[in-house]
Amino acid sequence: MNLTEADLLHLLEVACDAALAAGEVIAAGATREIDVQHKDTGGSLATQVVTEIDLKCDALIRSKLAASAERYDFALLTEETEDDGARLEKDYFWCVDPLDGTLAFTRKVHGYSVAISLISRQGGPVIGVVYDPVKQDLYSAVKGQGACHNGKPWTLSASAPDTGQIKTLNVQLDCSFIESEAFAQAWQKLEQWAENKGYNKVERFSDAGGVMSAIAVLQTPSSTYFKPPRVKTGGGSAWDFAATACIFSELGAYAKDFSGKDFFFNPPGSTYMHHCGVMFASNEQIAELADYLGNEPY
Repeated sequence: MNLTEADLLHLLEVACDAALAAGEVIAAGATREIDVQHKDTGGSLATQVVTEIDLKCDALIRSKLAASAERYDFALLTEETEDDGARLEKDYFWCVDPLDGTLAFTRKVHGYSVAISLISRQGGPVIGVVYDPVKQDLYSAVKGQGACHNGKPWTLSASAPDTGQIKTLNVQLDCSFIESEAFAQAWQKLEQWAENKGYNKVERFSDAGGVMSAIAVLQTPSSTYFKPPRVKTGGGSAWDFAATACIFSELGAYAKDFSGKDFFFNPPGSTYMHHCGVMFASNEQIAELADYLGNEPY
């Protein structure tokens, strides 16, 4: 199936409408106490936490996407529903994280969002939508048609030259990596790399989910969000990275797996990406950090 430009713009509208509707549910839930449960998935607390809001948003988004899935014969994959394998048979599939950053949400910390992407059977995202219900910011992109921020064309400004004596590298990380045995050595190597590249300060952030961590890279000069490969199952799934990967691509920022290969979001079997890791960066020079750290799973 070949989707036309008109098809893609229509589907972008559908995805944006679904993300905004889910965002309203999340915003309402953020003002009250929420029942927190745990599911037997992934390998970290962040992937195991689930709330009634996750489930409500999942049902709402699925209902919003249902008509388009039927009309275009799309499969539908969400974090909160079982993968039925249809994504491997259809030309495209909707890929949904109804509430990314659930742990941040339960802690009432800014860093959670809605993420919706449309992915081809070949594994590449053609639509990416992210909604931040705290700041009410909507980020979107269509492959080959650019990116938008709150409905307006979005381009990244060239980084202003560093002035004075402080040149800062901003690093977004997940708590699961920080808490691992491999982190201390990796951080030491990162600081050495930063010093070699002329940075005299490294700032670390770890409160947000994967989606908003990647968005933070787009909003902050000299930034990266990465997850090295690891042996243990987990480490984020297609729904954590596909929407932002599409947005990064349209903005000319760097988004690939940890070895520098293009993302493949439609593998047979599990959609977890622990085996390949992820690297989001302001530019290719910062992405070279992955080579310095090494691609050996931890």
